Amino acid sequence: MKCVICKHGETRSGHATVTLSRGEMTLVVKKVPAVICSTCGEEYVDDDIMQRLLETAASALRSGVQVDVRDFVAA
Repeated sequence: MKCVICKHGETRSGHATVTLSRGEMTLVVKKVPAVICSTCGEEYVDDDIMQRLLETAASALRSGVQVDVRDFVAA
């Protein structure tokens, strides 16, 4: 797929690091499956994966986590 940001690069499968913050909580998730632009490096995460990340962040916030770094775990 063509990158929608730079309009030049093609995307390819890879892994991204996603940082989510809400209030005092910051969650960093490494090794998230994504497609990445070969030209500008823009990362695109699938809607289902992003929903899982948001649910994980909400759970971390409820449990009082301030900062957490973890690897993505496939379901």
